[in-house]
Amino acid sequence: MSANDATAAMPEPAALLAATDWSALAHAYGPADGTPDDLLGLLHQDPEVQAESLGRLEMSVLHQGSLYSATAPAALFVAGILNDPRTLAVHESFFPWDDRARPLRAALLEWLGELADSAAYEDDEDDEDDEEDPEDNGEEWAEEIAAIEACRTVRPQLFDAVAPWLDDADATVREAALGAVTHLLRAPELADRIPAAAGRLERIARGDGDRRERAGALLSLGAWGRDTGGLLTDSDPAVRACAALGSTAPGAVPALLDALADPAAADAWFDEPLPHFDGWFRFTLLRGLLDRARHFDEVLPAALSLVPMCGQYTVDSDWGPLLASAFPEPYTPGRPLTAAQHAFLRALAERDACWGDVANRVSWLRSAGLPTERAPLRALLAAGAATPSP
Repeated sequence: MSANDATAAMPEPAALLAATDWSALAHAYGPADGTPDDLLGLLHQDPEVQAESLGRLEMSVLHQGSLYSATAPAALFVAGILNDPRTLAVHESFFPWDDRARPLRAALLEWLGELADSAAYEDDEDDEDDEEDPEDNGEEWAEEIAAIEACRTVRPQLFDAVAPWLDDADATVREAALGAVTHLLRAPELADRIPAAAGRLERIARGDGDRRERAGALLSLGAWGRDTGGLLTDSDPAVRACAALGSTAPGAVPALLDALADPAAADAWFDEPLPHFDGWFRFTLLRGLLDRARHFDEVLPAALSLVPMCGQYTVDSDWGPLLASAFPEPYTPGRPLTAAQHAFLRALAERDACWGDVANRVSWLRSAGLPTERAPLRALLAAGAATPSP
């Protein structure tokens, strides 16, 4: 049976609210008997009350991405009110660190996407969970598994509610819907929905829309395993780079190298981080390059462009992974460095911001077989002549 055949009808929000025994359900802070008030607050006439209600839902039924027995019915209510005109109200987030002003509808779609991301993460963790013995984890473990399963069960209904907003007139709503659809379609039971959704996104990616929307479509297509190499020659460098992230075609590595030739410019391509990734965009581009490059010699131009932006606090995202690429086998004393290794290490040794009291670099350097302090590394570079790369 396909997901289309199995999808239950979306319950009417008021009926769902009345039929659910919320006091028998739980969220991060205990019994969920207050959740109906938070859900009804989403439809309040005051946008500030709406924002506060969504903030409370984020802190309770989806606390730090965790799923609870109250999460699935709350998600069905949220999905059921997306059509309500009151969700057109524009307001800032309840949280002080998020200063975006957008329609509540976009915020609700993003919230559903976060839930779908958590459920998809739990799918990925299934193999590890299966190794655990329920008797060793007790009632709490059983409740957690039941909450996860409940959220998985409603994913087809959530998808049907979210997908129509991919064509909304408001760009912020479309982007939030795209993020939610991307996470929902990671569900194995929704695999048969991917071709239709992919066809829609391919039209967006090839269209004349704005950079952010085209890039987001490409990243979603890549997440679904659809090759995006057809846009590696697009006139927009950001679109080319995002196409490269979803492609294994020969042109993907050159496109990523082009993007990383000026990493500061790449970071500035998008005013806000794309919904698929956290952190600076250059980190995502580097991961894509390292996944595709055959040898560190290919990576060296990007490595040297990135070093002036590297520091103690970025090592896990930039120069640490670059060290792992440069030294797939740990360095052994007395062995000559290749020219590419020598050039990269020399640039790191000269970069003051990479050295100091923060210890994150130690494990990366140690794994590469290199000194963990700056002075010994400089001594190694001074003593060891570089040899041509193989």
